[in-house]
Amino acid sequence: MKNAMTVIFGLFFVLAGVGFSSAADQDVKGSKDPGLLSRMPNFHISGYKDTEFDSHRFINENKKPVVVEGHKYYIEYKLNQGAAEPGELKIRRNIQDALKKIGGKVLFDDNFNKMSTILLQKDDKETWVEVRSYNPMYRLTIVEKEIMKQDVVADAEAMGKNINATGHVSVYGIYFDTGNSEIKPESDAAIAEIAKLLKNDPALKVYVVGHTDNVGSFDSNMRLSKNRADAVTKALSDKYGIDAARMQAHGVSSLAPVTSNDTDEGKAKNRRVELVKQ
Repeated sequence: MKNAMTVIFGLFFVLAGVGFSSAADQDVKGSKDPGLLSRMPNFHISGYKDTEFDSHRFINENKKPVVVEGHKYYIEYKLNQGAAEPGELKIRRNIQDALKKIGGKVLFDDNFNKMSTILLQKDDKETWVEVRSYNPMYRLTIVEKEIMKQDVVADAEAMGKNINATGHVSVYGIYFDTGNSEIKPESDAAIAEIAKLLKNDPALKVYVVGHTDNVGSFDSNMRLSKNRADAVTKALSDKYGIDAARMQAHGVSSLAPVTSNDTDEGKAKNRRVELVKQ
């Protein structure tokens, strides 16, 4: 009888232990995986917060902090009890590779601090992802930022009138990825209008000036604005046959804003290419 009771109590504690383990490995109520990523195998959501509008300080490709505002998700994953640890580097690499397959770009990766920043630009939206991995858990901070697009606000004739009246004109509708100086295809209409302006007035020589907002370091934005101006002059010369001697590229970073950088709308207006009559 005593042996039978021992077996029964032993079985009870085994079953109880299994029950407690299962409950501990359940996702917190109301949580879900992000739409972009599935979770690592054998992990459950142990912390979750979904905020309609908030901000987070990410580290960009220049190893500088940048504050991004938008729809914010915080998701904490913890390894299930008894599961083998995959290793923190494997977690980060899996997330990086998954996002790169859908167009994401790794901006920052730090093995010492075990964190990465990945940026995905798609469907008029920037999605910033920070992953921090610490065995036996990892954390995702995701901010979805809507990209404000602007139409070309001046055709060749209007740009010519502004240059003759004021000596300069701002051109919107030339797009670049964040931190990048490669002109995006949707910029073709704006570039074509600049080319038309220069062809209509063969004597016109211009400074092509790149402007940025104030996000990131001043020095990096100075280089970026110059590189973007270089890209515009190269496109005008290579694609439209404009004499390169008629254009000089310069970058001024955030030195000449047209409005405050305190809002996303203001930042969008300050990111521009300007034509200045020589």
